[in-house]
Amino acid sequence: MGSIKAVGLVQHPRRDCAGVVGVIAEWAAARDIEVVGIAGETRSSITALTSEDLGQRADLVVSLGGDGTMLRALRIAYGDGTPVLGVNLGRLGFLPEIDTHELEAALCAIDEDRFTIETRSGLHITSPDRSVIAFNDVALLRSPGQAMAAIEVCIEGHPFVRYSADAIVVATPTGSTAYSFSAGGPIVSPRVEGLLITPVAPHSAFNRALFLSEREALALQILPTSGELGVEVDGRLVARPQPGTLVDITVEPAAARVIRLGRTTFYQRAQRKLRLTGSPTV
Repeated sequence: MGSIKAVGLVQHPRRDCAGVVGVIAEWAAARDIEVVGIAGETRSSITALTSEDLGQRADLVVSLGGDGTMLRALRIAYGDGTPVLGVNLGRLGFLPEIDTHELEAALCAIDEDRFTIETRSGLHITSPDRSVIAFNDVALLRSPGQAMAAIEVCIEGHPFVRYSADAIVVATPTGSTAYSFSAGGPIVSPRVEGLLITPVAPHSAFNRALFLSEREALALQILPTSGELGVEVDGRLVARPQPGTLVDITVEPAAARVIRLGRTTFYQRAQRKLRLTGSPTV
């Protein structure tokens, strides 16, 4: 008998996961392991639960999809300390650990404790009316047709710089390869704790990215001159704050636990995803 008693499944809403789910169900049945899924996503042979109950019941959460599905799985597992295994379906992502043909061997390795845990930090975003967590990034974006996003960055309670831009992205090291990277931000090792601030298409004199320690308090003040903004957390629109709103962002180290089996490194995945084939010859 291994260490897993229940496996929770988080599935991509538009990918065909039936074959992969069948592999997991067969593997689990042979070991008397319960398989649970989220109501509305599961087939009849799998116990359907709410997202909250799945995180509490499962000893292992398996994400079936890409980076977006993995981020959803991390949110579901958050608070319960449940490790998450990412299984890539389709396009290569940064976060999934294995491809589908490796799944059964990976499950056996995990059940036999032959794996390591890579912790990932999260960002707590707090405004007057809500508090949410991000594992990739939070972005304050100007609404189409509106004036630029005018944001004052306050560090440790003191104003530091003002950005005028299409958006301001605050990313974890995990999220440095997402929206921040597309805006010209650097790749940051996921082993680093901290937060990365990147302006998107800045129109201000200061147009550089910032990287802060996880211990430094960050607040974003939406200035009176700002156009209408939306706040996206890991790609989900969560708020439309008014000018004058103060958004506090703090780092929670080790907010998520990702399973690694030693198949690839972060830099190998980045190299494949970004198609980095080496430096150009001179």
